[in-house]
Amino acid sequence: MGKYKTIAVIYGSDSSEWEVACRSGEFTASRIDGDKYDVYEIFARFGKWQLVACKKKDAMRMTFPEGARPEVDKTDFSITVLGEKVRFDFVYIMQHGAPGESGQLQGYLEMLGIPFSTCSSAVSAIAFDKYACKSYIRDLGIVKCAPDAFVHKGADLDAFSAQVASSLKFPVFVKPTIGGSSFGVTMVKDPADVATAVGYAFSEGPTVLVEQGIDGREFTCAAYRTSGTVHTLPIIEIITENEYFDYDAKYNGHSREVCPAEASEEIVKLVQETTARIYENLDCSGLVRMDYIYAEDGLYFLEVNTIPGMTSASLVPKMVRAAGIDITDFLTDIIENG
Repeated sequence: MGKYKTIAVIYGSDSSEWEVACRSGEFTASRIDGDKYDVYEIFARFGKWQLVACKKKDAMRMTFPEGARPEVDKTDFSITVLGEKVRFDFVYIMQHGAPGESGQLQGYLEMLGIPFSTCSSAVSAIAFDKYACKSYIRDLGIVKCAPDAFVHKGADLDAFSAQVASSLKFPVFVKPTIGGSSFGVTMVKDPADVATAVGYAFSEGPTVLVEQGIDGREFTCAAYRTSGTVHTLPIIEIITENEYFDYDAKYNGHSREVCPAEASEEIVKLVQETTARIYENLDCSGLVRMDYIYAEDGLYFLEVNTIPGMTSASLVPKMVRAAGIDITDFLTDIIENG
């Protein structure tokens, strides 16, 4: 008998990643053990939280059409379905972007005392902001970080562009400090294009990070904690047909994701041990994925993903399969022992 009976999988988001989050959430809900749990799928976007489907133990999945979807009662995060009030024992958060990845949803659930699958609100908030997280990681001294520059909306972009041109080597990557799936990201080769790229990144958020490009091999590794122990999964090498691992490469098949990576034992050990150390030092919870570039002079940190993609084609399910773990058993472990 497990700790929980009724699971809410909440997906969608208020960000540009909401459609990807829906695919991740639907996949996750479909793989949660239907013999152990009642699973309720909640689509949440811009304050409108509605039940789109539910599946009780040993029953068929029931869907609700638009216009007839029960609304979540936010006073206690419950829902009334066919006259029955349902309270959730556990929440599996699959929102890429705000509010599920930014710490806002976690803070709400913490106040209600409802357990959930991800990092705490405080850790999520730090990890969600690329500049804040990178500053934290850099101070740990356990992995290299690329030189960078940081700017707020409203700053003098001509002066900032001149600062970037004088302090960083090109190409550089201009990215919003919040968000994912490469939305708002531009690879810039000419200093004259920095201001335009920063303006584009501002479409995703009020702060922007400009990082010096690092030439090397791109690796990613996921970690999770169960019963107090941090585990790492097999690492993946990402080999893209494009200039970098952009949205097109990620979702339109223009990359190869080699899992497990064809890398030396030394590189594999370095990536996995670094991932575990960052996970522990950030005090992460649940499933977290970390991205790196391995260059001639060592391993460079790129970012932390506290709610990594979970579609059938996503990186983490590939890692789970490569580890020889059944995805349903894996999700049960996260839910029961995370």
